[in-house]
Amino acid sequence: MRIPEELAELGKKQIEPYPVEGFVYGSGPAYPKLMLVGEAPGETEIGNGIPFSGRAGNELMKFLEMAGVTREEVYITSAVRSRPYKWGEKKGPGGTTIKRKYNRAPTSREIIAHAPLLDYEIEHVHAPIIVTLGNIGLKRLVGKDKKVSALHGELLVQPVLRIKEDQFEWTEQEYRIFPTFHPASIFYNRRLLQLIHDDMEKLRELRGNFPVNQ
Repeated sequence: MRIPEELAELGKKQIEPYPVEGFVYGSGPAYPKLMLVGEAPGETEIGNGIPFSGRAGNELMKFLEMAGVTREEVYITSAVRSRPYKWGEKKGPGGTTIKRKYNRAPTSREIIAHAPLLDYEIEHVHAPIIVTLGNIGLKRLVGKDKKVSALHGELLVQPVLRIKEDQFEWTEQEYRIFPTFHPASIFYNRRLLQLIHDDMEKLRELRGNFPVNQ
């Protein structure tokens, strides 16, 4: 499934005022075993156009294997499709200072700019369970007051947030939402690895209760 090109162009136009670069489409079948909602693409993804293809993506593939699915069987997307960046400095050869772009979390306005894209995917990708990866995806769908540390590994059955005239409102339809940590989180906190493994085991069990509807 791929969003319409006119919707992609709208997303690119709406996010133009912000410090972001590139654009990555969501990827996967219209009837996947899971839908994954991440944060935003990074440098690798912007370079090759493939969501979750960098270092965090390598970890995600291991987690998906534990949940009993492959990349080809899931739909992967994110709250923001362009890479949010900030300028920073690093040491170069001979002690020189090199300026470079670093990833950062998307702002609320950047999330709103690309909200229609995710809304379209939520409506047209027929996944039995939507897995949010980290706080950005979770808050985008179920509210700013929610935290992955409190809700990971739980199955939420509820409406999700949808944009309407720059304001979010709840959908009439309910969805199954399964929050877990972003795969990049283990680079900073290895203690989360076991929690993610436990979540994947729960997700594997849940999948048996909710097969793909085609």
